[in-house]
Amino acid sequence: MDLDDLKQPEYTGENRCLPCTVVNLAIAAVVGWLVARRNRVAGVLAVGISVALIYLRGYLVPGTPTLTKRYLPASVLRAFGKEPKPDLASGFGGVSEPAHKSPGRTEPETADDNLESSVTVSGERGDSSPSDGVSDAQSPEVDEGTAIPDLEAYLLEHDVVEPCEEIDDLCLTEAFEDAWFAEMETVDEAGLDAKVVIEAVGFDTDPETFEIDTRDDVQVLTGEHGMAGRWPSRAALLADVAAGRVLEERIPRWSEQEPEVNGQLLNALRMFLERCPSGGDVEMGEKVVESCCSSHDVFAVTCEETGERLFEQRIDDLEP
Repeated sequence: MDLDDLKQPEYTGENRCLPCTVVNLAIAAVVGWLVARRNRVAGVLAVGISVALIYLRGYLVPGTPTLTKRYLPASVLRAFGKEPKPDLASGFGGVSEPAHKSPGRTEPETADDNLESSVTVSGERGDSSPSDGVSDAQSPEVDEGTAIPDLEAYLLEHDVVEPCEEIDDLCLTEAFEDAWFAEMETVDEAGLDAKVVIEAVGFDTDPETFEIDTRDDVQVLTGEHGMAGRWPSRAALLADVAAGRVLEERIPRWSEQEPEVNGQLLNALRMFLERCPSGGDVEMGEKVVESCCSSHDVFAVTCEETGERLFEQRIDDLEP
């Protein structure tokens, strides 16, 4: 057997879970000590084999990663420099760098912070509700800052959504949905790159300093100052770019709004899709998002045929 057959990249290298490694090394030391009490050579050999397996596989005891992700306290993860909540792909979030900030504005740290400040999921679709510290303005227009006062009112005001005919919910207007999918075809044929993404959210910066990386299914927009956005799939990124172009034609102040606000709107808008950009229907339900050391249940909108995820939000972040 080749050593490469034993390696598990998902649990080693950058993905190595340090708490798992420490726990398993402790177990290896105890086992080695017990064996050494009977035979010192066998004890040393047991420790050596155990350390080698932990190095190659990331763990010694089967099931350690699963148990750690589910049950290891957040405080322990932080002690090892691991974020207890895995990053979600919540669309454009901006770059926390002075060179990219507008005067007098404050930028959230991540795309997830943008989303959680203004969008919650309730029932079959998404509702918006201002969180603590968010403006209580009655107008659906966005004025200052990076918070959307009332997402539902904003989308209704601009004829993006309307009350559904058959259920007590909101649905995309036929005119907007047709325009959105027509633009998706146009964007898909022309190709997706950093420039079209930046233009779609109205980010006033040099697109040449950004690029889009694909990490598994996740699409990541990165620049010289760090990550600017994460999308759960190419279909989600395609939907955002197309929606941004359509909204720019429909909303006079679109280009005046902060790009982080536009990113929030585009991310939330994907919840209303009933067809997948790549074809087929969509389904809503609970999924699991994992990082190296933790896993969380999320509310997700997913393409039935391809499995591409269009939207995700942590279940434990939803308002009751």
